[in-house]
Amino acid sequence: MKTDINGPTAVVLPRGVGRPRSEGTRTQILAATVRLLETRTVQSISIEAIAREAGVGKATIYRWWDSKALVVIDAFMEHHIVKTPMPRNLPPGKAIASHLVSLIHEYAGWSGRIVAQIIAEGQADLAVLREFRERFHYGRRALVREMLEEWRVTERIRAPENVEILAELLYAPVYMRLLTGAGPLDDRFAQEHVNYVYTLLGVDPPNVADLGVVKRGTIGEKTATAR
Repeated sequence: MKTDINGPTAVVLPRGVGRPRSEGTRTQILAATVRLLETRTVQSISIEAIAREAGVGKATIYRWWDSKALVVIDAFMEHHIVKTPMPRNLPPGKAIASHLVSLIHEYAGWSGRIVAQIIAEGQADLAVLREFRERFHYGRRALVREMLEEWRVTERIRAPENVEILAELLYAPVYMRLLTGAGPLDDRFAQEHVNYVYTLLGVDPPNVADLGVVKRGTIGEKTATAR
């Protein structure tokens, strides 16, 4: 699977021997994985548990994914990406701020818990980290990089020639708080982070309350008892 700037796009692969793969079954498996992760951790679930929850055989899951970690990453992406878009109806500066605020809101709940667990699992299995980068992180970074380039063309901002570091600067403090608990992922942090980055760029920061990013009732509200 590869990721476009706002969501996952399936890559059509040559089929091997066996039954044809069903997109409906794939969706069913991902939904089952999300349900399990409402109350359980990434580390505590298994392919067998996912298969039982989805009502399919393990062989069906392995037609789509090589490991549990890949199922979890794709389930996370299906749930998360649609909730953290890069709005195309806003100027680049406001679009980036809106994306950041929605990311902070989502990472304060279920999505953040799952990302932290995927990254934790990747410390013992580097293949998991590689898949997370390739399936999710690189696509999201490209999303921001493209919008930064557009912003630089349409408005005078103090952006470096290579905007890659700037893209990382936008995300890094969010991940720092997520992974270390150094501070809450709340609206105050969202505003302070936007203020800091936009001041560095020499532009007036938007008021995050005016961006129309609404805190959703997320699965994360039900995960306090995850085991």
